[in-house]
Amino acid sequence: MHIAAIARERRHTLFFLDEIRPFAPVHLDTEVDMSGVLAHREAHRGDSRLSVVTYVLHSAARVIAAHPEANAAIRGRLRPRVARYGEVSGKVALDKRIRGRRVVVSAVLPDLDRADLKGIQYELERYRDGDPEVMPEYASMLLLHRLPATLARAAYRRAVRSLISHPRFFGTFAVTSLGHRAVDGFHSVGGTTVTFGVGRITDRPVVRDGEVTSAPVMRLNLTFDHRVIDGAEAADILTEVKEALEGFSAEEGLR
Repeated sequence: MHIAAIARERRHTLFFLDEIRPFAPVHLDTEVDMSGVLAHREAHRGDSRLSVVTYVLHSAARVIAAHPEANAAIRGRLRPRVARYGEVSGKVALDKRIRGRRVVVSAVLPDLDRADLKGIQYELERYRDGDPEVMPEYASMLLLHRLPATLARAAYRRAVRSLISHPRFFGTFAVTSLGHRAVDGFHSVGGTTVTFGVGRITDRPVVRDGEVTSAPVMRLNLTFDHRVIDGAEAADILTEVKEALEGFSAEEGLR
């Protein structure tokens, strides 16, 4: 057995998990027929290789914008306060390496409710292909790794506990995907009132016009903070995102 100190490169994850302890998670899930999304993506291969996460961010941002009660953050236990935001920013979890160690980092994409698919894809690729050890967006995270542990934790708490700065660090909703592996579905807490978990797309039996056939189906999960919204609104959000994704078609242009 080998016992060692926790790697500095994982500090930001540990600090984040400590901050979300007050979260009151409730989990919902549904299945999405991705036939329209896949047809739309194939029809626009010449424009860009759009990812499934891009479609989820695009659809979810517009739904969240229509649900201002969910586009919010809460702070405080004895005297809780809620901030509702005019902007819609999506946080995406990314699998990266820092100094050779595999870690999860996040990217926050602002104003997603006004962004088109190509714009979202561009930002995703910029973060996906970028090196967090040199990107300016991760400078503060790297500083946490270098500081003494006690000072680093205090600095993190001071930075993220402000309701004003919440969208900059966490976004106003989150999307995390493990669909590139054999994961059908999972639930995650992204530090936001609403977090979407994206699983793989696989052929499953569906009923169409009274007959059983197969379709590419994706499991879409939603975790919400019950301190901020209730189950009925969360169910509306999940249903509307499902409907938005199923509404894509090959004939539709990029929007």
